Amino acid sequence: MVGGGLAGLVSARHLAAGGVDVTLLEREETVGGRVRTLERDGYRFDRGFQVLFTAYPAVKRELDLEALDLRRFAPGAILARPGHRSTLADPVRDPRALPATLFNRDVSFGDKLRVARLRVDLARVDPDEIFDGPDGTIEAFLRDRGFSERFIDNFAAPFYGGICLDRTLSTSKRVFEYTFQTLAAGDTVVPAAGMEAIPLQLARYARDSGATLETDRAVEAVESDGDGGVTVWTTNETLAADAVIVATDPPTARELTGVESIPTTGRSCVTQYYRLPGDADLETGKRLVLNASDAGPGGGPNQVVPHSAVAPEYAPDDATLLSATYLGEREESDEQLAERTRETLESWFPERLFGGFESLHTERIPFAQFDQPPGAHDGLPDVRDPEGRIYLAGDYTRWSSIQGAMESGRQAAGAVLEDASAR
Repeated sequence: MVGGGLAGLVSARHLAAGGVDVTLLEREETVGGRVRTLERDGYRFDRGFQVLFTAYPAVKRELDLEALDLRRFAPGAILARPGHRSTLADPVRDPRALPATLFNRDVSFGDKLRVARLRVDLARVDPDEIFDGPDGTIEAFLRDRGFSERFIDNFAAPFYGGICLDRTLSTSKRVFEYTFQTLAAGDTVVPAAGMEAIPLQLARYARDSGATLETDRAVEAVESDGDGGVTVWTTNETLAADAVIVATDPPTARELTGVESIPTTGRSCVTQYYRLPGDADLETGKRLVLNASDAGPGGGPNQVVPHSAVAPEYAPDDATLLSATYLGEREESDEQLAERTRETLESWFPERLFGGFESLHTERIPFAQFDQPPGAHDGLPDVRDPEGRIYLAGDYTRWSSIQGAMESGRQAAGAVLEDASAR
C-alpha cells in the first residue's frame, strides 16, 4: 500500500480484515494526507478549512462518529457585504432561525420555496445514481430550477465556492446535487481534536485489523513484474509484493502508475487563521460568514469561519479563533492577505473594533482538490486501470471529497480481494 491518506487507510483496514498481510508506506511523518491538524500554543489549525458531512454513506460506514467527539456548525450561513449582514438558514433543522430566514432580502421568497422543493426532490434520489445522470454546470442547474440572480450571487456562489473552490459555479452539478442532499440529511461537523482525528481513527482501525503502517517511507516507483507480482522501490530498499494499491495524491499516482486518466489539474486555496480577544463575540453563532460581494481575484476572502465558536477546543480560553479562505493561488504575501481580511471584517462589522486582530498561521494549498467541470467524472480512472497487480485508491477515482476518498479505498480493497480469490 502506497499512501496513508483517507483512501489508503480505508483500503489497509479492509484488506487486513480480509486476511491479507498489509504494509502501508507513507512518505510523511504522520498519516492523513490532506487531512491534517497542526497544534501550536493551544490552537488547532486544520490544513485549510475542512469539515465532515455526517450523512456521507462512507463516513457512516467507516467511522465511529461518537468517538470523534464532534462539534456541529449551525445549518445555513451569514451573508455579508460592507455594512450589511443577514442570516440564511434551514428552518427545518434550525426553527429558531425561521424569522431571520423568512425576512432575509438577500434572496427572494421564491428562492426559499425553490430550496424547499429542491430538498424534497433530491431526497428521493439514490445518491449512487447522481454521478450516472446527465451533467452540466452548477450555475446552469440553478438557473434551470428558476433560482434568481440574487440567490446565485449572494448565497450559491460563495457557499459552493467554499465547497468546490469555484465561485464561478462552473463545477459539475453532480457535486452540487450530492452535497446538497447530504447537507439536508445530516450535520456539518469537526472533531473537537481537529480534522486529523479522522485519519488517526482510521489508522487505529487499520492497525487493529492487522495492518502495518510505516511513516517516513517514500516510494519512488512501482512496477508490475509480469509474473503476477509487483516490485516497489523506496528511497533505500526494493520490496516485492503480490499486489500494490497506489493511494497517493493525483499527480504522484499518475507519475507512479502512468495512468493518463488520473486528473492532475487542481484547484488551490489559501486559508489563514487569526486571533481575536476571547471576549470578541461577532454574534455569528456557529455559522460561517460568506462574502456576498468582493471575493474575486484581488478581493477579500470567500468565507470567514468562527472556529472557536463552533469548537472551543480549537483555541485557548482567552482567544477567539477565526479563519479566512481565499480561492486560488493568491499572489499577495501572508501579511497582505491578513490585512485584507481585517479590512473586510471591519467593513462587515462596522460597529466593532478589530484592534486585537492577529494573524497566527497560513496554509497555502496548491492542490486542494482536482478540477471537476461537467463530464469530468465520466473519464476518471477505474481502480484496476494500472497494469498488472497495481490498483488505484483516491477520490480521483470517484469525486473530490471525503466520501469519494473513503469509498474508493473500500472499492480498491474489494478489487484486490476479489482478484486474489480468483487466482
